[in-house]
Amino acid sequence: MGLSDIAAGIEVVDEQRAGGVATVDRVDDPLADRLEPFAEELPCSPGEAAALVDAYAAGKRVGAAARVAGVAPTDGAKALHLFGEHVSPVGPMGREIVADWLAGELPRTEAVELAGVSDGEFALAAFVETHDPIDGAMEAVAGALSVDDADTREALGETMDGPGETDF
Repeated sequence: MGLSDIAAGIEVVDEQRAGGVATVDRVDDPLADRLEPFAEELPCSPGEAAALVDAYAAGKRVGAAARVAGVAPTDGAKALHLFGEHVSPVGPMGREIVADWLAGELPRTEAVELAGVSDGEFALAAFVETHDPIDGAMEAVAGALSVDDADTREALGETMDGPGETDF
């Protein structure tokens, strides 16, 4: 294959077409209405879940966003997990420890100690390991949790908790 074969079909133009910036199609329906079909699977009401997502997207930590929504911090973390957010209070090694506990290979007290988290954080980690995010609910909140600009990205940077830092 020669250079002329590789270049076949390439054309030179005087103008560049404007590609623009990709945007997220915002849905006009209120978030609580979009979450209504998933009410049975959520640990809180669709209205509370919508308030939780709004507070979390505004830059509040998981626990603070849950308090704004009027739900327990653990329920808020569970809802955010079901929406596809990373809220596990343990890292990769902690996930292995939780998996070993779930498989019956470790007693709970030893697993909690090895993971280096509180009982509540361990329970949340077990929930995360045993429940998959809900596809339709993830799509419903995608626009609300999308990062649109540098200011929002900066605000959200503080919302991610590391192992042992979950704000309950």
